[in-house]
This record gives sequence, C-alpha cells and structure tokens, in this order.
Amino acid sequence: MATPDASRKNAKRAMSFVTTITPFNEDGGFDEVGIHKHMARMAEAGLGVYVGTGGSGEGYSLSQHETKRLLEIAVEEVGGHAPVRAMGVEPRSATQMIDFLKLARDAGIEVSQLYSLDIGHGHAPTPAELDTYYHTVLRAITDLPLVISTHQSVGYKIPASQIEGYVRDFPNLVGINCSHQDVGYLMQIIDGCGKMVDVYCGGPVQGLQTLAYGGNGFLASEGNLSPHLAVRVIDKFLEGDQAGFLDAYNRLARLSQGLYGNGGIRVTKAILNNLGLPGGYPRLPKLIADEGEIARAMAVVNAVNAGEYESWGKGQ
Repeated sequence: MATPDASRKNAKRAMSFVTTITPFNEDGGFDEVGIHKHMARMAEAGLGVYVGTGGSGEGYSLSQHETKRLLEIAVEEVGGHAPVRAMGVEPRSATQMIDFLKLARDAGIEVSQLYSLDIGHGHAPTPAELDTYYHTVLRAITDLPLVISTHQSVGYKIPASQIEGYVRDFPNLVGINCSHQDVGYLMQIIDGCGKMVDVYCGGPVQGLQTLAYGGNGFLASEGNLSPHLAVRVIDKFLEGDQAGFLDAYNRLARLSQGLYGNGGIRVTKAILNNLGLPGGYPRLPKLIADEGEIARAMAVVNAVNAGEYESWGKGQ
C-alpha cells in the first residue's frame, strides 16, 4: 500500500475511474465469480476502480463480510494494473466511517474515499459538526491515503474553505471527489485545493469543465459498460489530440445520458448480460430493468459505438 506522503507526491496526473457495479445472482446472492470477471475487465482496460459504492455498487445492500470480499477481489484482480480504491456508503457517524476505512486498509486497498456525513432525516450538519466529524476520522486514520467526497446525495455542500483547511492540515488527504451540479463550486474546489491534491468530478458530464479548470478527471459508472472508452477520453486529453478527446468525451457523455436518465445501474447490468458480459442482477429492493428501458438504452449504446470499436464483448 502506498504511504500517504507518496500518494500526494504522485498526484496531479489526469485519470478516469469507474464506480463499479456489484454483480449479484438472480436470487440476490453475492456473485463472486461474476465480480472476479467484471474486475478483470476493468483491469484489462487499465481503468481505475472505486468499489463498494452506495450507488453503482449497491453498497447499502452488502453485509460487512460481502464488503470485505468485494474489496479483496478488487485488489486481487485490479491491483498492479490500475488504481484500486474503496468508496463505501454515506455514514451516519464518524465511527461508521472509521470502521469502513479500517476494513478497506486491511483488505489491501490503496486509497479510500472519506464520504460526506449523512446525519439523516434530511438534516445537514453545521460547519462545527463537520469539523468534529472530519477531525475525528482523520486523526483516527493516518496510515491510509484518503479522498474527501463532497456529494449532492447528502443534500448539502461542504464549504470549499473547510475542505481546503482539511487538505492543508492532514497530509494523508490526497484528493477530492466533487459531485454537485454547481460548476462554480467545482471551480472553487479546484482553485483552492488543485495545486495540493487531485480533484475529480462525479460523472463524466462535468469532465470537460473539470479538466479545463485544472482538475484531474472524473468518476464514471459508464465505465462498467465501456471501460476502454472511459480510459480513451483521458488518453486523448494527455496526448493533446483535441479531435480524439472531444469525440471520445462526446460518446461517453451521451452514454451517460442514455443510461442514467433511463434506469441507471439496473439497465447497465441488463445490457452487460445481453452482451454476454458479467453484469449480474440488481439486489432487492431494486428490480430488474424492463424491456422498454433496455431497448432505449441499447439504442444509445449502438449509436455511440457507431461501428468504431471492435466489439463491446471484447472489453470495449
């Protein structure tokens, strides 16, 4: 595992990550075989992974044992090929976050996300309560590089000035994942912290702005379906190939709209299954996507592919 100081020194390279699905059997069982195969696809593409997520990974449905196995499989399959990071789910307390980070560290995870606090019932923590939460977690976990998440799912923004203070005070903070619709807030985060740590946006739709503002890339659940396309966006950006970058970005952004305005991860899993790839099934209370959702999404998949890639079934 990389030390926190080394991780910060190695930062500042543009990258893309996928927030991975967790394949389940049709009866809802934990599908270890499917997980191994899916992680191997990500590794083959060289796409960094965040695993155990509350959204794409259906993390709230996982037992502690399942979470541990998921992290271990990700390390086994992806480690050495691409960055392996843990994401987890929104915690209700510092203790819950600390327990998850210890689990990730013991599983051999390189870096873990430090999620926004969700105190429940639609309430938002005060700035003082946020300080208490972050100071408690960051003082407890000093031997694992961490990435702060500020995410719209909890219903509030962590003030940009507070995030900058945490980055300055705690050397094991190596990045920020900013997942809000407000691009002005994203710019504040990059301007305040981007010279110290990596800054990524959640989802590819703001990827263009993130890179233009001086950030490092994006997290894209669309990479579950097309890992090579997610990698290609960044490769073309680093090569300075403007036309290639815009083409790949356009495809990925359109794929995002086709999937996540139309059933989300349920549809992604169904399409993977239809293509003979390891997708598995959603776990209750989520239901299998209906035929209309799948047909609409498949039309977008075919449109953005446009015959350029060899085969979606060969890792594309």
